[in-house]
Amino acid sequence: MSTLDFKPFYRKHLPHIQPPGAILFVTYRLADSLPRHIIRQLLDERNAIEKQIAALPDAQQKAERYQAHKRLFAKWDRTLDRADSGPMWLRETAVAQLITNSLHYLDGDKYDLDCYSVMSNHVHVVFQPLLGQDGRYFALARIMHSLKGYPAIEANKVLGRNGRFWQHESYDHIVRDEAELNRIRQYVLYNPVKAGLVDDPADWPWSYCKFW
Repeated sequence: MSTLDFKPFYRKHLPHIQPPGAILFVTYRLADSLPRHIIRQLLDERNAIEKQIAALPDAQQKAERYQAHKRLFAKWDRTLDRADSGPMWLRETAVAQLITNSLHYLDGDKYDLDCYSVMSNHVHVVFQPLLGQDGRYFALARIMHSLKGYPAIEANKVLGRNGRFWQHESYDHIVRDEAELNRIRQYVLYNPVKAGLVDDPADWPWSYCKFW
């Protein structure tokens, strides 16, 4: 089995879960967009919380883990929004256009695209992987390989640079129901406002939502 084949669960530094047919909220960021000491702090905090959750009765663990995941993600995303160092290559119009083109290119092919926002140093996207001709859902790993690979090569050409463009891993979350999907859509579309880039989400040129 290829590392890009569909698997309902896999783990690198972060756990990645993809139930068949699930809608996924994914955030991926530029390489070196967060200092290593910040990453270490966030990982240490996650590990400490995981130990606390593991000590709880089994019936409580799922709900506690879900809430902890939300809190940690919000903290991680705020850190990205407030970053005053590290690469901000997605601010370049030509680069942002490459990223949005890649997101739309896979729509209807590998996934059903719901919404996205391209920020200065990271991307939020919500999609539902589609079934391939083999009857299996396209794997998250394969989708992210497509979203990151070609755009990174072309973006480096635009920027006149070489080297790694994206951080290897992405942060993904399973959307549980319609209410959560609507909350995530609002989060994604208002992220440029929270980051101080625009006053109205409609003014941000690098956002999209199919249903809003």
